[in-house]
Amino acid sequence: MVEHVSHYIQMMSLHTHNDALTCKVFPSSLGPTALRWFNGLRKGSIHNFDELIQEFGVQFMTCSWVPQQVDALLSMKMGAKETLRNYASRYWELYNEIGKGNEKIAVSTFQLGFPEDSELLDSLTRRPLEDMRQLIRRIKEYKRLEDDRQQNKGKAPIMS
Repeated sequence: MVEHVSHYIQMMSLHTHNDALTCKVFPSSLGPTALRWFNGLRKGSIHNFDELIQEFGVQFMTCSWVPQQVDALLSMKMGAKETLRNYASRYWELYNEIGKGNEKIAVSTFQLGFPEDSELLDSLTRRPLEDMRQLIRRIKEYKRLEDDRQQNKGKAPIMS
């Protein structure tokens, strides 16, 4: 809810002093459920944008985003047939939801999700990382390797 309103205010930044316009355009930013709520407001019940946002907040407070805790990263596991690309994407999405955190924890928890026979895990164990940039570089290397293997899978050798 807060994120939606912040995004809307940012979009309307050129019109912040035009309360009527800001209120009239607000419904165009809403999804179906919130739009039904908006259309159900009693005519004349809202006098300015601050009141509109206050009512919106009261109605949709349960939809407010709750940040994940760092320990949520500990439960991340790479699926048996999951690609590194997909696992890394899921991991970074969750990591970014948590926000700024300890990079060492992020690096450690990323490694915990790998199966024991993972080449990347082996590489990370043999050559420990200093920081997040190194982890990202190493992941990119192994994604390229994984992609190359997928592309070459099933192709007949050029020479026998």
